[in-house]
Amino acid sequence: MGSSDDNLEIKHRLSLSNEDIHKRKLQRSKPKGIGKSLQLPLQYKSANCKFSLLKFLLAVTICGTLATILYRPEVYSSDSLSSSTIRPSFVNRWIWGGSDPRYMALLDIDWEDIRDVTDSLNGKNDYHGIGLLNFNESENGYWKLLFPRAKHIVLPLEYAAKNVTWDSLYPEWIDEEEETDVPVCPNLPRIKPPAVRLDLIAVKLPCRNEGNWSRDVARLHLQLTAARVASAAKGSYPVHVLFVSKCFPIPNLFTCKELVQKIGNVWLYRPNLSVLREKLQLPVGSCELALPLNVRERVYTGDARREAYATILHSADVYVCGAIAAAQSIRMAGSTRDLVILVDDSISNYHRSGLEAAGWKIRTIQRIRNPKAEKDAYNEWNYSKFRLWQLTDYDKIIFIDADLLILRNIDFLFAMPEISATGNNATLFNSGVMVIEPSNCTFNLLMKHINEIESYNGGDQGYLNEIFTWWHRIPRHMNFLKHFWIGDEEEKKQMKTRLFGADPPILYVLHYLGVKPWLCFRDYDCNWNVDFFQEFASNVAHERWWRVHDAMPEVLKQFCMLGSKQKAQLEWDRREAEKANYADGHWKIKVKDARLGKCIDNLCNWKSMLRHWGEMNWTDDQFLPPSPPAISTASLSQQ
Repeated sequence: MGSSDDNLEIKHRLSLSNEDIHKRKLQRSKPKGIGKSLQLPLQYKSANCKFSLLKFLLAVTICGTLATILYRPEVYSSDSLSSSTIRPSFVNRWIWGGSDPRYMALLDIDWEDIRDVTDSLNGKNDYHGIGLLNFNESENGYWKLLFPRAKHIVLPLEYAAKNVTWDSLYPEWIDEEEETDVPVCPNLPRIKPPAVRLDLIAVKLPCRNEGNWSRDVARLHLQLTAARVASAAKGSYPVHVLFVSKCFPIPNLFTCKELVQKIGNVWLYRPNLSVLREKLQLPVGSCELALPLNVRERVYTGDARREAYATILHSADVYVCGAIAAAQSIRMAGSTRDLVILVDDSISNYHRSGLEAAGWKIRTIQRIRNPKAEKDAYNEWNYSKFRLWQLTDYDKIIFIDADLLILRNIDFLFAMPEISATGNNATLFNSGVMVIEPSNCTFNLLMKHINEIESYNGGDQGYLNEIFTWWHRIPRHMNFLKHFWIGDEEEKKQMKTRLFGADPPILYVLHYLGVKPWLCFRDYDCNWNVDFFQEFASNVAHERWWRVHDAMPEVLKQFCMLGSKQKAQLEWDRREAEKANYADGHWKIKVKDARLGKCIDNLCNWKSMLRHWGEMNWTDDQFLPPSPPAISTASLSQQ
């Protein structure tokens, strides 16, 4: 096989059909090979068979079905299929109206692109077996023309039930504790891989012309099926997966590092089959936990040198204290993994020295602007988070926001694939804690689409949810939000409060929403003093953060001081709560926070600010503190 004469003969035979190919190129808007009529043998029209019109139509249907099965391109033998796979597929495709529109990919195929992509494999395209998925009859014929020596196997996939929707695969909430129900994902039909060698699995993917094209049950079903067929390979021969699609395949199922070649709408991958098999062991969506909740002891051994925790600070230094406390909590939980923090030029040498002293490895980045954000808006630079994918000296990163505490070791999350995260709202994940796999080509993918993809919340979390729609749910205990939902019953609030304060801890991660603990008086949670922040208020969670703060080396506590303007803001909020006579009564507490007596600003008389509070030209001025000299790590050893 593979001689030059043979290749010339194959290309010559292909060129004889190119006239038809070029005609098809001129008719891009027309789907191919759909609606071909079936030719019935003449004997079925015998005058001796006096059928009624109804019987005649029934006979046509049955005979047409038999003719199609007998004369269609080769389908692997029924003994390799379960009866449950054949029968529903037969019914869905033929008796109940033919192809399912959800699976139809109305895309004209450029066969020259397919030939060029497969020829890119060092000029070798002599496949033993080719699996064909979701192509029509005419397209299957072209595959036989392209690879006449290969065994062509049409993979008959049963369609997903009509009641399987994206919302059912990715529900907003599941009963993780299994208190009243055991979450179970809907079934996506599978095929039994044929008992023949397949070197190439080719799939035609639908891509709807709308913004939500990636949340498509049929598209997901086809890609998972291709992955399962590919991963069923038994030998050591290379297996490739080829997609024909206008839209990019699932980037964390078929990764860009595995992309061999892309030409036009043709994507050729050589997946790592062992990694692919591991991913396919996970639930099909977030409808089940990808990681069990109630495990007494989680054991994980990985390459610690290639794994790290990471966070990011840009545009302001207000989260420096939070990042230092997060690092402290990681070490207190027992992890020894690297800590990497991305910072931009707005973070001074002084603050960098504090981060380094806390254990963070500093990486300086250039910010990435969100092109859809208003100037100076909160989300103007939050696409800088994409820089995490450039940390390619690590294989896995657990990203954490800088406003959380690690209460129990979560190193075992390094065993999870990209993207593993807790659920947020609707079908989305929360990016406050997530597992990612750094890759420059994934970074390029994120950057390529920033002008076209809309983020539901205008931020990085919304954008990442549009790229990574196939994600894996981890228990909410691994990113538990400090938040009481409006309408929570008192019993629910008490349960959350017990979780916040449990010792030894039950939660793995506590994520502080609202006004952050280091920006409050340490005496109580200042979220109580603002009505629309009260849903974030918890003195128990607040006190827990301060216990971590108190365990810091003394030299690091200076990075958690209160500025004069923040002191004035806190006192203003307290007075407003007093005027409103809030029933919780926190405004009555006499504040003893020692930081009130320490000034880090040019203007130290913060009480005088209250006389002018609310005057925009005055209170919006920056009271920039003088920049202290960077601290020395030697001072830590003297603690």
